[in-house]
Amino acid sequence: MSSVHINGINGASHARPLTAGIFAPIPTFFQPDTEDLGERRCLSSRISCFVSFSSQIIRLAQANVRPLIAGSMGEGSHLSHAERKTLIQTARRTLDDAGFTSMPIVAGTGAGSTRETIELCHEAAEAGADYVIVITSGYFAGALTRKALKAHFVEISKKSPLPVIIYNYPGASSGIDLDSDLITELAEECPNTCGVKLTCGNVGKLTRICATVSEQSFADSYPRKNPNAPFLVLGGFADFILPSTYANAHGAIIGLANVAPYATARLFELSVATLKDPSLLPEAQRLQGIIARGDFTIAKGSISGTKFLLEKLYGYGGLPRMPLPPVEPEYAEALWAHPHVQELVRVERELSGKNSA
Repeated sequence: MSSVHINGINGASHARPLTAGIFAPIPTFFQPDTEDLGERRCLSSRISCFVSFSSQIIRLAQANVRPLIAGSMGEGSHLSHAERKTLIQTARRTLDDAGFTSMPIVAGTGAGSTRETIELCHEAAEAGADYVIVITSGYFAGALTRKALKAHFVEISKKSPLPVIIYNYPGASSGIDLDSDLITELAEECPNTCGVKLTCGNVGKLTRICATVSEQSFADSYPRKNPNAPFLVLGGFADFILPSTYANAHGAIIGLANVAPYATARLFELSVATLKDPSLLPEAQRLQGIIARGDFTIAKGSISGTKFLLEKLYGYGGLPRMPLPPVEPEYAEALWAHPHVQELVRVERELSGKNSA
């Protein structure tokens, strides 16, 4: 079975392995007056939304944080099919032009129906994505039995041209919370699955899944369709990166990595290193505490809060698409001044080598 696919940008074949680490759902930047993916006024200058988008991708890539396009933080549910493709194409071109040709792109392709999700998977592949992440459909949550949920992911796995990451996020799926037994079954029975993101925040569930899929015996008994895409177990919050490493998890997909890419990437590296060198554990614990406090505080501001912080830090951010509300000015300033945020910003600047205010 071939481990490569045709890149939608330049037609070249690539094998970009899916490896453990930190991934960030990249925000989508909109023009304030029209909400288009066009030009927007940002501070005192005129900056293209695509320049902002590309700048964010490069900033994170330099910290070894991989991009997820059209995910929750990217307001994927607010994007048209054409917009999703444009963003994936822009991301691939941006990475290639900057020399990050081996860095994979994960694309959000979850939709209301199984059929549309599969269609989005094909479009993502054509646009240049390497992997897809599929959130559980929640519109008809009351009618979706365990059997129906399993059939949904089995069908997507069979028909997607790209390996599939299962996305468990009860808060965005009308409360549907896939349990560890179902996720493990999908991992065993669907060789085109390549991981799960747990934004349920359930560390016990993560531990149970890892106890199966992180063992060599699992890889031997249930080989993946794409050998470059092992089944990864990824957290959806930054506050348990260190503990999850000791359960044999593989990192996280986190919105906080947009604000603090160097800090979150360093925490993952330190966490893995402690497995061989316990003397590093106190430093990993210290950094985990700073990141956990920052994550908890920043997450309360949702997407608009994160965009405000990006505007404050890097000069781009803007507003989300309606009906998501903008961040209130008083709340925004309080968020920026919060000691947990300022502590995280200080550490991020230290690790990135940028100590200026």
